[in-house]
Amino acid sequence: MQTKLPATTFFLLGPTAVGKSDLAVAFAERIGGEIVGADAFQIYAGLDVLSAKPSPELRARVPHHLIGEIPLSEPFDVAKYLTLAAARIADIAARGRVPIVCGGNGLYIRALTHGLADIPPGDATLRAELEKEPLPALVARLHALDPAAQVDEKNPRRVIRALEVCLLSGRPFSAHRTEWKAEPEVRGVILTRPRAELHERIAARTEAMFAEGVIAEVAAVTGLGPTASEMLGLREIRAHISGTITLAECKAAITQSTRQYAKRQLTWFRRERGYTWLDLAETPAPLAALLRAAT
Repeated sequence: MQTKLPATTFFLLGPTAVGKSDLAVAFAERIGGEIVGADAFQIYAGLDVLSAKPSPELRARVPHHLIGEIPLSEPFDVAKYLTLAAARIADIAARGRVPIVCGGNGLYIRALTHGLADIPPGDATLRAELEKEPLPALVARLHALDPAAQVDEKNPRRVIRALEVCLLSGRPFSAHRTEWKAEPEVRGVILTRPRAELHERIAARTEAMFAEGVIAEVAAVTGLGPTASEMLGLREIRAHISGTITLAECKAAITQSTRQYAKRQLTWFRRERGYTWLDLAETPAPLAALLRAAT
């Protein structure tokens, strides 16, 4: 599945908490743009605090797409994202506006820029069987079937999907990604900050999340599907609600897991080609730098 994006499409990428949302809105206002989210969890309607959605004030300034649109109960994957995002991007460009893809999900972004291999659809029966196995056993099975597979081995959903593809197609999961070796031209920027500064921002955002009522938000939610259930911080907050861990332990665990997630995002982005890297700690006028990159 290959998608040809409008030439005006601009990518504004970076790890969690780096500062994408505010800058994306200011950038969109200057160039007549609309924002298309590229986040696996902000796409869901609900859990706004936990998923760190752009604030209502930011979303009121410029149109945002694929933010808060999918029911929490609905499974979601990269193929569905590609279909929805490609349609929104085409519509934005057709109206004479600039599509700005903003987010940190490397798999979603790479699907947009490189397309997707023709892989088998999910099989509910097989997936149910795989979900019964512990994660280490699933990872071991994947290594046996496909030693070259590159997936987030801490994410059960990703491991199960890779195994599912191996078992249903009879081919290694990695074999379906050979077409991703091509490097199409892209217009975009990857935002970054020094590690210590990014860690401080992650810790601050964790504290702000609790001040904004994330515990009550999680306690009230029901009917989460398998994808939304993987939302960062959900497991830890539920453990605190049940009395298994203290509030301090909960905050520390979320901060640590978010730092690890940001590290994985940066590792992914370092493999990407064609983007301009912008260190926000060394750039006194980041909006001006973005405008230059967009010309």
